[in-house]
Amino acid sequence: MFVRTTDQRLQPNRLGDLGFTSAPTSMVKLSEFTYRKGKEIFGEKEPAEYVYQIKRGAVRSYRLLSDGRRQIGAFHLKDDVFGFENGENHRFTAEAVIETTVYLMKRASLQSMADTDAAISRNLLTMTTTNLEHAENHMLLLGRKTAIERVAAFLIEMDRRTGSNNVSLPMNRRDIADYLGLTLETVSRAVSRLYYEGVLSFRGNTQREIVILDLIKLQGFDPQG
Repeated sequence: MFVRTTDQRLQPNRLGDLGFTSAPTSMVKLSEFTYRKGKEIFGEKEPAEYVYQIKRGAVRSYRLLSDGRRQIGAFHLKDDVFGFENGENHRFTAEAVIETTVYLMKRASLQSMADTDAAISRNLLTMTTTNLEHAENHMLLLGRKTAIERVAAFLIEMDRRTGSNNVSLPMNRRDIADYLGLTLETVSRAVSRLYYEGVLSFRGNTQREIVILDLIKLQGFDPQG
């Protein structure tokens, strides 16, 4: 599903600009779309025709359970590539967390290049393996970890992915709760505990600007991480 808020732009890019390491002659045509906050990028069970990379913004991938609850499977941040599926259809719905601009290219074009370019093929294998590893870790988090361990694991993940102790979270507490399989109130209590333990502090009034004061202590709250 394409909901444009800016004109589509087609431009030649190297595959390296899409997160792939390949020969400098591997040029592709990338479309660029901008989605408003909360707009759907693609839906569950829709044909997986494109591969996406985030230029700016953030995306959540989720499923709606039979009882109406939402389970978020992953957050995709700047430069992340997403939407590449093993099957023909998407397994999750992808939605812009905030206003988000993405590059996209046809999956069939990428797969065709992978057939003749070993570097692209290796990148696709790495991407698939990384996604599988994330899914396994997320399953462990949901199945075995306590509430405080889940929140600590999430903050450690965000710290690692942003590469900074000053973590700016595009998602809200409800998103975090649906990612961790917790209630909103439980997430808030866990964050408050970490605050009073001196593990983190906040910048601004929204509490989305989190400063990790003691990463070692934070890691101690997630001993299986």
